[in-house]
Amino acid sequence: MDANTCFRFCVGRADLHATRLLSDPDAPAARPLAEGEVRLRVQSFALTANNITYAAFGDKMKYWQFFPSGAEGWGCIPVWGFAEVEESRCADVATGQRVYGYLPMGRYLVVQPTRVNRRGFMDGSAHRRELAAAYNQLLFCATDPSYDAALEGQQAVLRPLFTTSFLIDDFMAEHDFFGARQLLLSSASSKTAYGTAFCLSRRGAAVPTVHGLTSAGNLGFTQGLGCYGAVSTYEQVAALDPTVPTVYIDFAGNAGLRRTIHEHFGSALAYSCSVGGSHWEALGGGGGLPGPRPELFFAPAQAKKRAAPPPEGWGPSGFEQRLDQAWQAFLQAVNKPSQPWLTIRAAQGAEAVTAAYQQLLAGRGDAREGLMLAL
Repeated sequence: MDANTCFRFCVGRADLHATRLLSDPDAPAARPLAEGEVRLRVQSFALTANNITYAAFGDKMKYWQFFPSGAEGWGCIPVWGFAEVEESRCADVATGQRVYGYLPMGRYLVVQPTRVNRRGFMDGSAHRRELAAAYNQLLFCATDPSYDAALEGQQAVLRPLFTTSFLIDDFMAEHDFFGARQLLLSSASSKTAYGTAFCLSRRGAAVPTVHGLTSAGNLGFTQGLGCYGAVSTYEQVAALDPTVPTVYIDFAGNAGLRRTIHEHFGSALAYSCSVGGSHWEALGGGGGLPGPRPELFFAPAQAKKRAAPPPEGWGPSGFEQRLDQAWQAFLQAVNKPSQPWLTIRAAQGAEAVTAAYQQLLAGRGDAREGLMLAL
């Protein structure tokens, strides 16, 4: 695929099953660089259920705005991955540098670096300036303390999800777990959910019981992780004690399951936290439910709070240090030689990307697998 035949993978904003390849607007043949701009060549990216959440909430959470498709009704799903600086008209960013960050499912991305430092830079492109800053940062791999060339797959697949996990754990602890004795996590086999369970497990006995809900097919895998205090299938919700003060952390977004849990626990439900939408076809509102109204957890808001100066936050370096310590501990568990939690599968080309996307969209992703793709 040369610069004249480059595409971006796009999906129907009103019908996520629909996909098409659209010309890459940032390919060299499509636009020359302006002064101060940099052209990145996307080399590989992860695709997880989290990206399905980006698509499901694309309009509500402005995810479609990061990489505009230029075609009415079509959106480019953001992904996390690696790219190389192929061309630069920015004096502070040299060609050949490898970066990690938020990228389009395509071959190229033109950025306008601002606030460049030894760790990386922010993309100051006009259409991204009002979007969440956490998604606009690109890191230089050479100076990123969390980067390990041998673990690029784990980093692209898990690191953005684990950052959310770390922040959910922090948010729950900040609020003293809302007085609950049980934290109930849906989609417990998903990477963001078990990352959250891992972070909670590091707090020891002070944490309420962390109870995972999963499908029957993923029950054995989820139990084998060892970071949940208990694991049940969705069909077993009715057997749970409805009097136990409970916080529901919803990674599935399944409206039917949410209603079942709210009705089952009623006034014993201390807090309902909406995180993801992996069950995207069953999404629904949170109105008219017994118990507390579901509250959306937006990770960038908690990250901004913790990166603020004390006393509210830890400062940027304090936040990065705490996150990196937790990440390194998580990697040790994930890569345990006797029972690794994740196997990376790489694939390349439009057909492979389409097949992987449709598999995740249908909920047929393998919990033990992480996808690293390229167009």
